Amino acid sequence: MKKILVTGANGQLGRCIKDASSRFPDFQFVFVSKEELNIEDLDSLNHFFNKHNFSHCINTAAYTNVEKAESEKERAFAINAEAVKNLASICNRNETVLLHVSTDYVFDGKKQSPYLETDDTNPINVYGSSKLKGEQYIQEVCDKFYIFRTSWLYSQYGHNFLKTILKYAHEGKSLTITTEQVGTPTNANDLANALLQSIAIDIEAYGIYHYSNSGESTWYGFAKAILQETGKLEDVKLAKTNHYRTFAKRPAYSVLDNAKATNALNLQQINWLKSLQSVLKNTVID
Repeated sequence: MKKILVTGANGQLGRCIKDASSRFPDFQFVFVSKEELNIEDLDSLNHFFNKHNFSHCINTAAYTNVEKAESEKERAFAINAEAVKNLASICNRNETVLLHVSTDYVFDGKKQSPYLETDDTNPINVYGSSKLKGEQYIQEVCDKFYIFRTSWLYSQYGHNFLKTILKYAHEGKSLTITTEQVGTPTNANDLANALLQSIAIDIEAYGIYHYSNSGESTWYGFAKAILQETGKLEDVKLAKTNHYRTFAKRPAYSVLDNAKATNALNLQQINWLKSLQSVLKNTVID
């Protein structure tokens, strides 16, 4: 039986993996929050891995606040890079396969077609730089790994764009959303299932993969779709802008090409709008 450690279990992806775990009865799961296992602490990692015999580790622990990362660079790199190096080295020592979640923000957004795994990386903000450094550490110190780059992650859990739009709509607030960036909203439940499916097929096709929902949108298009699907578009004043100021730069185009994951790992591609509809059935406004 495969024994799988899931770090960052209280985050939105960790919670989605927990939901998906019931569909994989042949796996044994150990879910840990940051309070239960701090991956920044190498001694704690050593002690924890010595108590267990993990076949796989899914790392969902991350610093994800793109804006705050600009002023908290050391913190972002500590979690997204140095802690990942710790985890990768421990996994390698214990022959544990590491599955790590990265981001479309490792790219600069200057490309006009979906990004391939082989395209040059060139992050334009601290968050993307810290995630890229984590990727590089994994490749340096770990023999058995999967790095999954994803994009615009959301779910029924935690704080994310979907939940924010629903909250504003519920409060009757007007919304001005940017059209400057093109990417793919990705349902964290689909990513969770993809991660577990990758373990289930057991073909040892290690390396970097792109996995997102299919299709593309702007943030404005995403917001409009949320409001349309919930019947609130007529109740909310929604406006678009192409000059929305943010502290952190963001890639103008970050759509990912998922062909490698589809072909090598047999992962299903789900259109982002169709997937949004499924999430909305299970989403409540906090």
